[in-house]
Amino acid sequence: MQTATLAPPLEPVHKVRSLGLPAVRGQEDAVDRVLDRQLAPGSVEELRRSARAIGVSDELVRIVGLFGTPAGHTPPGFRVECQLDGDGTLRFDLRRDISYDADGALRPTGQLFSVDSANPYEIAPVAPLVANLTCNPSIIWDLFLSDPTKNVGGAFRDRDEVLVEIARILGPGADMSVELENPFEDVGKAVEEAEHLRDLVSEYRVVIKVPHTGPVDADNYRQLLEGAGHLDRRYDAPTTADAFRGHNLALTLRDRGFRVNFTLMFEPHQVRLALQARPYFVNAFVRHRMFQSQRMAELLDQHAQTRDDEPLLALRAYLLDNDYLSTADADLDLGECRRIAERVVAYRRIREPEGADGLDHARHALRVLRDANLPDTRLIICSMEGDRNYPDIDRMLAEPELADMVHRVVVTAEPGYLARFTSTNQVVSYQRRFLRAAEHTRAARAAAHRAGSGQP
Repeated sequence: MQTATLAPPLEPVHKVRSLGLPAVRGQEDAVDRVLDRQLAPGSVEELRRSARAIGVSDELVRIVGLFGTPAGHTPPGFRVECQLDGDGTLRFDLRRDISYDADGALRPTGQLFSVDSANPYEIAPVAPLVANLTCNPSIIWDLFLSDPTKNVGGAFRDRDEVLVEIARILGPGADMSVELENPFEDVGKAVEEAEHLRDLVSEYRVVIKVPHTGPVDADNYRQLLEGAGHLDRRYDAPTTADAFRGHNLALTLRDRGFRVNFTLMFEPHQVRLALQARPYFVNAFVRHRMFQSQRMAELLDQHAQTRDDEPLLALRAYLLDNDYLSTADADLDLGECRRIAERVVAYRRIREPEGADGLDHARHALRVLRDANLPDTRLIICSMEGDRNYPDIDRMLAEPELADMVHRVVVTAEPGYLARFTSTNQVVSYQRRFLRAAEHTRAARAAAHRAGSGQP
């Protein structure tokens, strides 16, 4: 006969209040906010011997006041930390960390969600579920403010009004990644804009989005606004100063106390260089890169099969349309166009399991991030479209190799795109079954009621 092995008894749960310590005089209400915090089992006896009182930091008092936090609680978006001071005071503090919900409870999953939107009306339904929001001037102005079907009645007049309303909807628990309106302005003006955004939504929420600018600079950016909008310089031929403009701006902002979302990262080789700017977020853009890789592979295959120039002519036009080439390359040798596309397809590993789902960039970024000396930096996986992008990302994050990095990932997309993956066909099938059963039950009850009351 087999005998069951009993699990070891659980250690008792000890809360701060179980220490029976007085609050620092004058901090009684603030201390009440942390009394139900659980203590690490191994620390209880030591604290009973050494701690003399419970106190809180000035920062904790400031934060709970800034966000109007109800009595007895701490706001979402902050980790509760404590240390034993030399005078025996067990002092509690709050540190910004979007992995945490109210009262220092962890969010349901290590991997977090974010929305890519500036429309308060579509953000509201998903607000309790997300830990971040990303937006840029195009999202604010083109996709919301100037669209009367979304900015109904012109209720919002400018960026500031939109951001204040979004901050109200999201509450203190979510970061807000807001991109600078003109990354080519003087650094001093960029800092002024960042300071304005900080004043608008608070230093605890604002994250400044700084884009890679490549070969685009204050002298040539107007080429993108004229005619077909192509640059006369290839993407991979920037001046050194232009190439590192974003990196240096990110470092400048960090030195002034800002967290930075270093954005426009499309290739694995951008990651390690971007991390030198010590950003709070790095990015992996998915959608266009994958679709472009697939299209180039398709045209290369067509040329391999037919050996005529038509696929290569289409390839050259495609490379120009998508900025792999500049206006100076309009008549580039077709053989060179083929070699460029072959290098891109090979590097992106689109014909291999590693990159067939377009996520080789994200996998590489997480491997690099794992070895970086930046424990608070996270990867935003963004720019999704179609039936496969999000499901493939979800599956990738369940791969054993990346299990230790899931808590460093934020998945962001338009609210409507995320919404579609909350449902399946069987949701509809089962709802039909449930509703029909409920309708039958109501009809039977009504018939029984009529019979009992003698009604026809």
